[in-house]
Amino acid sequence: VQLQASGGGLVQVGGSLRLSCAASGRTLSALGAVTWFHQAPGKDREYVAAFRPSLIRTYYADSVQGRFSVSRDNAKNTVYLQMNSLKPEDTGVYFCAARNAWPVSIYNRADIYTFWGQGTQVTVSS
Repeated sequence: VQLQASGGGLVQVGGSLRLSCAASGRTLSALGAVTWFHQAPGKDREYVAAFRPSLIRTYYADSVQGRFSVSRDNAKNTVYLQMNSLKPEDTGVYFCAARNAWPVSIYNRADIYTFWGQGTQVTVSS
């Protein structure tokens, strides 16, 4: 499975961006989880949102609940991360990751994911 993340850029505080994670080599419905992570400068990757294709259900980190949302386009085999009301602390590189099986309660851990995209930079300026 190959993942390609895109859509990052420079945006002002309060603005919006939509990131894309295009998958190839397997359909989204065959993946157990597709998850977005955020890595701020000098920090570890942190979980943002975990999408479970089989249930079309998404779990969000508290820091983005109500501001970010995940959607998918089966025809394009792509998962999107819509980011609204962006804050300076949202700045960093965003990665999408995937694994074959849903990881039950540990979907927020980066070390359990098998497939990773290359990351896309988001900069929120004040």
